[in-house]
Amino acid sequence: MGVAQGKLALRWLTCALFKTRKARRKDRECSAAQEQEHKLYLEEAVLERKIPETDLRQLVELPPGLGYEEWLASHTIDFFQHINLLYGTVIEYCTMSGCPDMTGPTTRQYLWFDEKGKKTRVAAPQYVDYVMTFTQKTINDESIFPTKFENDFPVSFESIVKKIHRLLFHVLAHLYHSHFREMVLLNLHAHLNCIFAHFILFNERFRLIDEKETEVLKDLVVALKLHPESESSTASTTTTTASITTATTTTTTTTTTSSCSQLGDPETSASPTNSSSNATTAPAMGNNTLSSDGDCGSCSTPQEQQSSCPSDTTAVSSNSSSGLLSALGDTAAGGSGPPLLDAGAALDTRP
Repeated sequence: MGVAQGKLALRWLTCALFKTRKARRKDRECSAAQEQEHKLYLEEAVLERKIPETDLRQLVELPPGLGYEEWLASHTIDFFQHINLLYGTVIEYCTMSGCPDMTGPTTRQYLWFDEKGKKTRVAAPQYVDYVMTFTQKTINDESIFPTKFENDFPVSFESIVKKIHRLLFHVLAHLYHSHFREMVLLNLHAHLNCIFAHFILFNERFRLIDEKETEVLKDLVVALKLHPESESSTASTTTTTASITTATTTTTTTTTTSSCSQLGDPETSASPTNSSSNATTAPAMGNNTLSSDGDCGSCSTPQEQQSSCPSDTTAVSSNSSSGLLSALGDTAAGGSGPPLLDAGAALDTRP
């Protein structure tokens, strides 16, 4: 009996170690894929949207005198219709062979739960079809989404709305991950960004989707500047840094003045010899400042600094956004369908 229990414990320990190693390997693969993934939707040229963020925040606030369930129902129906229309524009490119898995950014894979709660791995077109069919059937159910005055919302209405919003977010994540190039070529990326911003602000206002679900597009939320509090904190940090820099400069100037006053009486300090030595000291201080930034630390004279350090640094940041859109347009002109860009190709930013 003791030998059998020992074998069972050893087998259980082996399985536990195998699962732990498999989970660690999966985490390493996901982090590596996340670093290598090129996210086109984060490019500056395609971050536009049709409605400002301030107007969207007013749209998500519950109007006085309107019921909470009624507000959730109207937004859920609108989100479903808009996301369904956006997906319909690229449905011919979302095929069983092109999208064999329902994936999102950072290699996030979504599995479908059937009516019995069993997880099933399906292709993206089938997954989206399940989502849209379930949502359409639910919002047409009079017992869940009542349209008549005498009918009331069910007790489980909020939980049903949360499930619908979670599934619709999966569709948005797949559009950004797999079909954003087609959205740009069809000039629909601004509409997609607007729907995404409205969707995120509404869900953050009423806490309908868990943060673990939305973290895959958190970088897009930051890029679209949907959190003004983070911008204000960044601005305050910049102001503090500028104040510290000003204080340091003032201290350095005071120290230099006191050291010059110790050279002798005012007449001696004002002599041509001392003024030339002060002029020699000023470029030396400038060299130290440049060296702390990592530029021109070995230059000893202003002439060497001008020859080794180019003054026109703004020319490097050429209009890469227009180059991105023109590259997409040139690619679209030669093929039957919107071809995919080379994710590893870097844009030419030379002046």
